[in-house]
Amino acid sequence: MTDNAQQQPSANAPELPTQYAPAEVEGKLYERWVERGYFAADENSDKPPYTIVIPPPNVTGSLHLGHAFQHTLMDALTRRKRMQGYEALWLPGMDHAGIATQNKVEQQLAEEGKSRHDLGREAFVERVWRWKEEYGGKILGQMRRLGDGVDWDRERFTMDEGLSKAVQTIFKKLYDDELIYRAERIINWCPRCLTAISDIEVNYQEDDGELVSIKYGEGEDTLVVATTRAETMLGDTAVAVHPDDERYRHLVGKRIKLPLTDRTIPVVADTHVDPEFGTGAVKVTPAHDPNDFAIGQRHGLESITIMDERAVITVHGPFEGLDRYEARSAVVGALRSQGRIVAEKRPYVHSVGHCSRCSTTIEPRQSLQWWVKVGPLARAAGDAVRDGRVKIHPEDMSKRYFDWVDNLNDWNISRQLWWGHRIPIWYGPNGETVCVGPDEQPPGTEAEGWRQDTDVLDTWFSSGLWPFSTLGWPEQTASLRKFYPTDVLLTGHDIIFFWVARMMMFGLYAMDGEVPFRTIALTGLVRDERGKKMSKSFGNVVDPLDWMDKYGSDAVRFTLAKGANPGTDVPIGEDWVQASRNFANKLWNATRFALMNGATVEGPLPDASEMSATDRWILSRLNETVAEADAYYEDFQFAKLSDALYHFAWDEVFDWYVELSKTTFMAGGPAADVSKRVLGEVLDVTLRLLHPIVPFVTETLWTTLTGGESVVIADWPADSGFRDAGAEREIEALQQVITEVRRFRADQGLQPGQRVPARLSLEGTAFAPHEAAIRQLLRLQPEGDAFEATATLPVAGASVALDLSGTIDVAAERKRLAKDLAAAEKEKAQAEAKLGNEAFLAKAPDQVVDKIRGRLAKAEEDIARLSAQLEALPQA
Repeated sequence: MTDNAQQQPSANAPELPTQYAPAEVEGKLYERWVERGYFAADENSDKPPYTIVIPPPNVTGSLHLGHAFQHTLMDALTRRKRMQGYEALWLPGMDHAGIATQNKVEQQLAEEGKSRHDLGREAFVERVWRWKEEYGGKILGQMRRLGDGVDWDRERFTMDEGLSKAVQTIFKKLYDDELIYRAERIINWCPRCLTAISDIEVNYQEDDGELVSIKYGEGEDTLVVATTRAETMLGDTAVAVHPDDERYRHLVGKRIKLPLTDRTIPVVADTHVDPEFGTGAVKVTPAHDPNDFAIGQRHGLESITIMDERAVITVHGPFEGLDRYEARSAVVGALRSQGRIVAEKRPYVHSVGHCSRCSTTIEPRQSLQWWVKVGPLARAAGDAVRDGRVKIHPEDMSKRYFDWVDNLNDWNISRQLWWGHRIPIWYGPNGETVCVGPDEQPPGTEAEGWRQDTDVLDTWFSSGLWPFSTLGWPEQTASLRKFYPTDVLLTGHDIIFFWVARMMMFGLYAMDGEVPFRTIALTGLVRDERGKKMSKSFGNVVDPLDWMDKYGSDAVRFTLAKGANPGTDVPIGEDWVQASRNFANKLWNATRFALMNGATVEGPLPDASEMSATDRWILSRLNETVAEADAYYEDFQFAKLSDALYHFAWDEVFDWYVELSKTTFMAGGPAADVSKRVLGEVLDVTLRLLHPIVPFVTETLWTTLTGGESVVIADWPADSGFRDAGAEREIEALQQVITEVRRFRADQGLQPGQRVPARLSLEGTAFAPHEAAIRQLLRLQPEGDAFEATATLPVAGASVALDLSGTIDVAAERKRLAKDLAAAEKEKAQAEAKLGNEAFLAKAPDQVVDKIRGRLAKAEEDIARLSAQLEALPQA
């Protein structure tokens, strides 16, 4: 948008500073919104409810781009619904993050030379609470920086009194319904965190290891097993072969000598063994492998635990006291000295599980733990999606959901931690086991021989209750009645298993079959501009606060929304944030120009009969954009939404409507008054459409333009239904004329501001009323007495004759164009030759042939363009 047509400010026009400074307005605006209660949700309201609960960030966390991404989208959804007249609740809160938080505090203690055991359980938990109050919740302040429109009065914490009561209530209910039980199973044990973790908290990666083949038995009664964990042979209680494997049939039922020990172990036949893999014989260590545990259960084998909680060998003998890796080397060395190592392979790359919290290699370990029987709960969670009560978006993500809930194993919910919800089970002096509900007293005292279970519950157990526990359950509160079930769960596809399935199971179970949310909207993950995962080890992690400081929160939000295609990962780079900042500046400058030139929202829109084609075109396009925005919102198509709003605002409003209207503004009169009112309407609606994504700059501009209290509580724009296909065709043709002449000017080397004499032949066309605008936009002077048409452009039924004499070096330009034309003709000839070669076409891949066809089409297009430019040049 150029400035030379800008008039002096209209009398009494609202004023904006010359530049937009996000840092000066964002914080003040946000606190004003909170103070005025715009984000507070009223459970007694007659408005229809709309509810989103925030995926609770860890109390140990800080805002990262993934948070900023999802929070931007949730905020946009909530802000729009609020503007549409819903009682919109976006409920904030934090998760106590059992392992992560305990690790933080234990690290602090270690710096003091202490451990949690030095403090004791009660004092340690008190220390964690103090840490939480002092350091926890950093992310909540950062959410304010981003502009999160959450109801702060409803903030919850997974270990606050109400949520703790909900946890105890549902545990008791599940226990009484025999859906919680205690049993010895193989679990994932972290020797660093000293606790069990669930399957979904194990990250698998390819590690370099070793594969050794070991000879078991003596004489004819020998066989060879291969293992990557030689140290676990100390706990072997069998060797298993397939029952149909002829090689080992004579050994099944016999006992063979286990090397390095004084034990013999049986050879058992089990269909789990793959006779085609390795030697077809596998060692069985029931206490340290889940598959071996199952074989042991089927054959009544003994389970021998050979390591303690820190993965140190406890079996009496030469390896006692060694950690697992030291023991592995020592065991292999001892076997080698006895001649029992048949083969060794190093490195041997294989998949190894690691703790998602600290990256320590997981140790499978037999342990007595508490479990949830997930079968009936998972079936209900699957049925709710299959019968349409809950929709997953995008729909193709449903398969991942079903793959998970249809194949769930029972859930290990006990953790060997001190920070968390303690399991409400008490054990009596005579072997009693009592589950204590939230309003019940323990059955006895420690002095009487009663003791509470020392474990706490998995963090995901409490966060699985989040959609209803945060609204007051188990009490039947007004908030629960108003805002449950929630409307949308928007979260990353990576936690379908961690969190989404848990909430589905618990919501349906606790709320009598009522789903916890009606739609699951799954997003991708934020990556760097090259599509690479962000990681500290890669050095590509970005703190969104740095970008907010530099470019403003709106720029970060708009960039994230522009990349948000459902279920697809989002690449983001600083250049894109800078481009979004430029868009915010464009909004600012264009609105400022409009205000200075009298744009207004006062009074009704003039009748269409009073409007120019330009006015009717932009209003038609405005209503089409409103309809598009609504459709994209309902389909969670944030990228398409942002793109549509960006191009409508920048291209159609600022670059075309404002520019085409400048001559009208300059001329004044009734037509100018109509266009000023139309421009005011367009800006009003455009700013409201953009507000949910870029709330700060739109608030400042909208309140200045309209004088309204706040765009946060303004009405969401409605499609009035106004369309004018004729005006749209007319302006599209006008745009074609202007674009073609601009291209010709550029091709001739004319400077953008250089004025050229021209004769416009517009008689009988729809362009006649636009002559002043055409001349202004194309820098075309009146033809004058000495006019000589040296180039004539027929475009869209009109004719534009230009006098280029004295403005360009015709000979040099002809030479340049002739050279480019020759190159294009050569390119065309080469492409045609290849495409006419049958032998080449028979051998070349399809993509190669397609590329050559593209080169041919481009060459033909260049030839036509260059020929037209040569023909249009003045004759020498």
